[in-house]
Amino acid sequence: MELQRRGPAGQEIPVVLVDGRAHDLRGLTADIDGAFLAADGIDRVRTALAAGELPEIDVADTRIGAPVARPSAVVCIGMNYAAHAAESGANPPEVPIIFFKHPATVVGPDDDVHLPPASEKTDWEVELGVIIAKPARYLPNKEAAADVIAGYVVSNDISERAYQIEISGGQWSKGKCCETFNPLGPSLVPADEVDAANLRLASWVNGEPRQDSNTSDLIFDVPQIIYELSQFMPLEPGDLVNTGTPQGVALSGRFPYLGVGDSMKLVIEGLGEQNQRVIAAPDVPPTAGVANITR
Repeated sequence: MELQRRGPAGQEIPVVLVDGRAHDLRGLTADIDGAFLAADGIDRVRTALAAGELPEIDVADTRIGAPVARPSAVVCIGMNYAAHAAESGANPPEVPIIFFKHPATVVGPDDDVHLPPASEKTDWEVELGVIIAKPARYLPNKEAAADVIAGYVVSNDISERAYQIEISGGQWSKGKCCETFNPLGPSLVPADEVDAANLRLASWVNGEPRQDSNTSDLIFDVPQIIYELSQFMPLEPGDLVNTGTPQGVALSGRFPYLGVGDSMKLVIEGLGEQNQRVIAAPDVPPTAGVANITR
């Protein structure tokens, strides 16, 4: 079972895909969002499917939106694969490294990615994304994390490395929050249908392989991440947690950074595929952009 949101940006409708057939969810909910997930939305979908209450709908050739609407937070874990930490010039972390992306970075899995004006170091990062189903605060242990996870998604934690590292001011958010910098989806797959500890994830740029790894190589696994995050912040239904990227990014120095006209493909086993095209950020005033900031 795959939950998706289909239609033009801002006008998506909720659907569920089963054996390649799409079923309309508007009889159950107006959207796939935190409120829907918190109200046992996934179980309600299963019950309605079993009862034959969800009509089929033709969504062929329809845009795929992010599978969850309006996350209130996008929380990310940095350098969570040892090989990626090494290619970044860092030791594996002893505790999870946490940073945030603006929720407005979240776009559909196949939407264009906007290259910031004069950017020369924009990078790709395939990641396993976790969608939260229930409020989580001060969880007692990592085993309790399973009860608050709705499901899993493919996430591209796009990063502008010069903004992130060279002009960061000591934190990473400048390099993580540009518009379109978190393509998400195509599907939200329920947690009980996914072995999050053993998923192949991979990426390609212009058809050439870049990343190829498995979530079994995570330094901090998903239950540990959710448990630890809950000690520092309340997690809300619909929130997105990005769990880190494996080696094979441009930051390593082995590959060129992204430029206008490049394409990205990202795949996670059982969760689907993303494909994005890189374009110049549209409608940028001539005086805008980091290069024009006066110090």
